[in-house]
Amino acid sequence: MASHSDQMIGSSPALLDMMDKISRAAPLDKPMLVIGERGTGKEMIAARLHYLSNRWNNTYQKVNCAALPETLLESELFGYEAGAFTGAQKRRKGRFEVADDGSLFLDEIGTMSAAAQEKLLRVIEYGEFERVGGTETLTVNVRIIAATNIDLPSAAEAGEFRHDLLDRLAFDVITVPPLRERSEDIPVLAEHFGMQMASDLEWLQFPGFTKDAMDAMLEYAWPGNIRELKNVVERAIYCAWDGEAPVGDIIFDPFDSPYRPKTKTNRRQQELDTPKAEAEISKEPSVALPTDEFCFRTQVNAYETELLKHALTENKYNQRAAAKFTGLSYDQFRHALKKHSIDI
Repeated sequence: MASHSDQMIGSSPALLDMMDKISRAAPLDKPMLVIGERGTGKEMIAARLHYLSNRWNNTYQKVNCAALPETLLESELFGYEAGAFTGAQKRRKGRFEVADDGSLFLDEIGTMSAAAQEKLLRVIEYGEFERVGGTETLTVNVRIIAATNIDLPSAAEAGEFRHDLLDRLAFDVITVPPLRERSEDIPVLAEHFGMQMASDLEWLQFPGFTKDAMDAMLEYAWPGNIRELKNVVERAIYCAWDGEAPVGDIIFDPFDSPYRPKTKTNRRQQELDTPKAEAEISKEPSVALPTDEFCFRTQVNAYETELLKHALTENKYNQRAAAKFTGLSYDQFRHALKKHSIDI
């Protein structure tokens, strides 16, 4: 994962708006919720909220709620008394005690169990909790900063997350823009990561990227966001061997190989592969057929247009990914878009 400064690089309107919101929210002694896709830098934003607050010189603790099972998570957060469970030979402070007067970052909070959610709600409301296996009520002053990549309101509606806890966490919500929504920052980030990797490899200089390489990065959808961009850039530079010429070979999918093991066929696919299933499927036309006289070319063109638009939509308007989705080369796909006057 990139450093805090890496995540803040850029000057796109979406990023600047978010940074302004962070600066205004940081001094407030209220819980904050950071929501964003994987790889967008939620942890870095949480750290920024802490270090721009009045608690900056106090303890900043981090816990990944998804990394611990329910019983261990409660012990990690609230501590435990000696003899609370097998192996608990002495009292241990939890993260809340350690973070007293500071901040506690709870990553992947959407995975937290119902019991842990209930205890967390009590701490946020009253600043009180008991250690696991204990009866003494402890009081702390901790600012909660939570993060998730799931839609918590939908999870609450589905009964998977407490409505009252969501209300308390969401004093305000910082929604992190995905990289595809701040494409102006891609060249700057790519150059930054490129220079870092070139320095690690002890190149005398970083020659930059070719225009085709940069165009490919600008057109890519970046489902893994900044983390994925960093990996792609570092991979490209590592494969280039030296820094004598601009880097031009960009590998988005390191698993892409003719020798890659085939995916196991699921039961539904096995059913479709049987002659009986094929016979049944062949009885029904795959598209609605006209019943009156029609122009063949007009119908074909309309269907091709729909297929191209569907491919673009499914791949978030990334043309290279859409071309692969349709089985066409990039040039063939671009030609098809031009043929049917589809503007991106």
